[in-house]
Amino acid sequence: MKTLPSIPGPIGVFDSGYGGLTILHGIRQLMPHYDFIYLGDNARAPYGARSYEVVYEFTRQAVTRLFEMGCHLVVLGCNTASAKALRTIQQNDLPQLDPERRILGVIRPTAEVIGKLTKSRHVGILATEGTIKSESYNMEIAKLYPDIHVTGVACPFWTLLVEYNEADSPGADYFVKKRIDQLMMQDPAIDAVILGCTHYPLLMPKIVKYINPGVRIVPQGEYVAESLRLYLEKHPEMEAKCTKNGNVHYYTTENAEKFEGSASIFLHEQIKAETISLGL
Repeated sequence: MKTLPSIPGPIGVFDSGYGGLTILHGIRQLMPHYDFIYLGDNARAPYGARSYEVVYEFTRQAVTRLFEMGCHLVVLGCNTASAKALRTIQQNDLPQLDPERRILGVIRPTAEVIGKLTKSRHVGILATEGTIKSESYNMEIAKLYPDIHVTGVACPFWTLLVEYNEADSPGADYFVKKRIDQLMMQDPAIDAVILGCTHYPLLMPKIVKYINPGVRIVPQGEYVAESLRLYLEKHPEMEAKCTKNGNVHYYTTENAEKFEGSASIFLHEQIKAETISLGL
């Protein structure tokens, strides 16, 4: 591994594909003066059905690269990576890489806020197969709110619908309605549903269309952003290591032009990206 830069640098945001752009967007809305590097491992996406070992290795490679690019703090803007790799990297890899650097995930901030958003104390999770099988949300919510009952349903194809720009197509209705109906049949008392994949906010119009009246939909962007802001407020030593020029640089393991075109769907703006490799 290269020598890690010690001077201040941007905040890193990593995702297996495009979904983490919704997290980056939420953070930039709240913290526009900070610098960011976004890294999408699009060439190996999606991560949802991959094994723990593979997701861990891919995520470790990405985090290491972001550290080498000057980031002292990395946000895993990917639920699957947060569920399958975050804790192992924090406990096993950071001490060797650099014990002063930090990695944060997207599951804990959402779990922290859900107690304020449910009255029935019945919460639903719509996420990838990997996130649901990990039961990460169930465990995090149970630590904070043991009285909340959590029901999760995996949503095959939802990520692909977004990445192939089919989120607004009539065909997407079938897949969205099927999983929402499945969730609500399992627990009709659910009054709040966490979108446990950062792609899913792009399906929001259809989710709202088929969700039961009165059920609150909980996307993650704004809550992760607020959690990051509070983290930096509580850790001024890390805040001082984050540069603040309002710049964002985008990197992908796929074709840069392809990434630029798809990223505009998530960000509603045109961007420039560069292609890099992660152990490919």
